[in-house]
Amino acid sequence: MSLQEDYVNQAGEAQVLDMCCGSRMFWFDKQDKRAVFTDIRSENHTLCDGRKLIISPDIIADFRNLPFPDNHFPIVVFDPPHLERIGENAWMRKKYGALNRETWRDDIRAGFVEAFRVLRPLSVLIFKWNETQIPVSQVTALTDAKPMIGQRTGKSDKTHWIIYLKEGA
Repeated sequence: MSLQEDYVNQAGEAQVLDMCCGSRMFWFDKQDKRAVFTDIRSENHTLCDGRKLIISPDIIADFRNLPFPDNHFPIVVFDPPHLERIGENAWMRKKYGALNRETWRDDIRAGFVEAFRVLRPLSVLIFKWNETQIPVSQVTALTDAKPMIGQRTGKSDKTHWIIYLKEGA
């Protein structure tokens, strides 16, 4: 069995790929069996207020090089790290991860390519971005895909939820 086949078996019949799951903060059911959760890190932290932060993906994977076949998922969620200027031990880094200052554009661009690669034709990519440091317009410019729907939320409307539809038959 190939490594890719093994990952597909681990994903089971999951209908949703969360390709940067972190601690699964926005999931109602953090163990939802309809989803496969991937992240590049597996970590446990105690935050400054004593709460536990658990990052425990089903599969360790880099969103720039996902271990799934083409056209596999009907829904993909892409919520990459959004901070490039953050201290090594900052709780926000532990919670959200961090971008590489030199390569973040290439990294996010590769993430979009992978998201659309593993997404079935005529299926949905849900993209989440917080523009505290980097405007959403700079990030959406990293893909040729045209967004369909977007919603700004959060304090001062800094978080954007954007829905893309993968073209194709």
